[in-house]
Amino acid sequence: MVRVPTVKAEDRRRICRERKVLVGERTSHITRIKGLLFAQGITGYEPLRRDRRRRLEELRTGDGRALPGHLKAQITRELNRLELVIAQIKEVEAERDALLTAEVAETPAATLLDLKGIGPECAAVLYSEGLFRHFDNRWQVAAYAGLAPTPWQSGSVSHEQGVSKAGNTRLRTTMIEVAWLWLRNQPSSALAHWFHERVRRNQGRLKKTTLVALARKLLVALWKYVTASVVIEGAVMKTT
Repeated sequence: MVRVPTVKAEDRRRICRERKVLVGERTSHITRIKGLLFAQGITGYEPLRRDRRRRLEELRTGDGRALPGHLKAQITRELNRLELVIAQIKEVEAERDALLTAEVAETPAATLLDLKGIGPECAAVLYSEGLFRHFDNRWQVAAYAGLAPTPWQSGSVSHEQGVSKAGNTRLRTTMIEVAWLWLRNQPSSALAHWFHERVRRNQGRLKKTTLVALARKLLVALWKYVTASVVIEGAVMKTT
């Protein structure tokens, strides 16, 4: 059954979605600047550093010449656009933090920030893209994120086709990222032990497939955590 989100819930999603677009634009500007400099034999220039303007004046080409005038002007304009995008990312992140402080604090989803390994961006995406909705069971949670298995059967032949990928793409990609962070920041949890045991049993094979399975289990565990206050086994909370 399709549950149409409210206007407020749909508008809340725009914060994280806009930030993702802006981060992509920032990466594009950085790559373009480095590419222009690399063609002149220059490496090691970092456009995100605060002294990027001063360092641009000091750059010399591979054969010791100063940067050509038009190239330097083009890079300067790229830096102008990059700084605009950086400022807009800070504005969006401020709105995101205000949302987590004001609205999300009234819901159990605020407890996501208490878990080690989950930061403001992941918590905001998990809440705005999925956990704000009502689910009847764990199968609905996994299916909404596109992490549900898709078995195929024809006569006596039966095998798994992997996850459906038919759900919320943003929630699914975020959960894959959270799964990696969970292994790094929650090595003593039951889910991390399950992952390492499964990888060891497969002799190191199917590691990415097992990570997707971990993402599905972790999403269900987080759903139970924020809706029913079921503490994830072995999870470590952030220190105050």
